[in-house]
Amino acid sequence: MATADIYLAFADREASGVSPAYERLSRAVARDPELLALLDSLPPAKRQPNLLFGVVRLGGGPVDDPAAFRAYVSARWPEIAAQMRVRATQTNEAGRCAALLPVLAALPQPLALLEVGASAGLCLYPDRYAYRYGDRLVGDGEPVLDCALTGVAPPVRRPEVVWRAGLDVNPLDVTDPADLAWLDALIWPEHRHRRERLRAAAAVAGTDPPLLLRGDLVDDLPALAATAPADATLVVFHSSVLYQVPPARRAAFTALVRTLPGHWLANEDPAVLPHADLPEPPAGGFHNVLALDGRPLAWTRGHGQAATWIA
Repeated sequence: MATADIYLAFADREASGVSPAYERLSRAVARDPELLALLDSLPPAKRQPNLLFGVVRLGGGPVDDPAAFRAYVSARWPEIAAQMRVRATQTNEAGRCAALLPVLAALPQPLALLEVGASAGLCLYPDRYAYRYGDRLVGDGEPVLDCALTGVAPPVRRPEVVWRAGLDVNPLDVTDPADLAWLDALIWPEHRHRRERLRAAAAVAGTDPPLLLRGDLVDDLPALAATAPADATLVVFHSSVLYQVPPARRAAFTALVRTLPGHWLANEDPAVLPHADLPEPPAGGFHNVLALDGRPLAWTRGHGQAATWIA
């Protein structure tokens, strides 16, 4: 896709109705030849909207006014480009656990969780967060993760997790203020509730840090999976990660993960991880597909705010 098309698709599919500021910025970038030329000087994987907007936010730049944003980016492009080259969109949205929970709670317990593309590992604590599905509260404590669940009953309890580990090319540490600031910058500007959720989830992870290893999702996954306790159900999972992986490596990963013991839980864009004979997604914005061992189970919203089970 041309860079302009990437920004228009982001505005239409992801930001529309979810972040007015990012929808305005995306459309403005898409029709700005100067900004598009600057972005095209970067490798294709580094041109994405969330990365540009996150770097600008991290530097204290404006994201609520397209003209001010354009002036800021134009004046500071070398610095912004340098940051975009070394950073990645590592949004660590704990809210996605609410969409994963009905599946995790139904698997044979206890669980050994291994997250691919774990970022700071905040999605490795589905047993520690509280959940609200309509009027049903599951668990206690903070954060409380809200999810509109359709087509399946809410789980009655949280899973039992006895081992948790993550694999990432650049793992983050929530006890490091710089890493936490980057995670905060990746949250969309209007989403105050997600910022509060990030702080609460970081507090949970900070008291009992997970095992996070720097590594490749193909080359290093089998060795890490082999260290999981044999008396627990291994669940290798990932959420909104594979779009950052080149197609050949993505194919190698999906072939590999099917050979591992336990289960494979994926929550990804169906354009990135296709499934045959999918029904139409629900109306109202972009949806991922939640799939267990390659079988589609549900349409999910990007931040875990809704999950609609596929009949």
